[in-house]
Amino acid sequence: MIKRILVSILSVILLATTADLQLASAQTVDTAAAAKARAKVESMGVGSNAKVEVKLQDQTKLKGYLSAKERDSFTITDSKTGATSTVRYAEVVEVKKAGGGFSTKGWLILGAAAAGAITTWFIIKPVLCDGGAQSRGPC
Repeated sequence: MIKRILVSILSVILLATTADLQLASAQTVDTAAAAKARAKVESMGVGSNAKVEVKLQDQTKLKGYLSAKERDSFTITDSKTGATSTVRYAEVVEVKKAGGGFSTKGWLILGAAAAGAITTWFIIKPVLCDGGAQSRGPC
């Protein structure tokens, strides 16, 4: 009789410990995601130039700009409608900077490099080809 009671108590303790460990690991994952989201938001500024796209745990996507940052949450204002949404860091799955394309400075550098390469080719080719007399090389 005592053995049955002892085995039952040990089984309940083991089951409870396993359930607690699963809950603790889930909270750790949520905490890590919240910390990552907080770090990403903190690295951005506030205002109409701080455009973001946020994906929440319920698969909702928010687009707009950061209008306020607080300790446990941040506020996104929709650029088109002006509606504001306060989002807790714990609800966030992903935060990324909106746009993500090439900046104007990047396009200018790329254009200058392409123009330089074309100009160089038109200057160097006649020198190497000697007016078409050579039949080898880049001619």
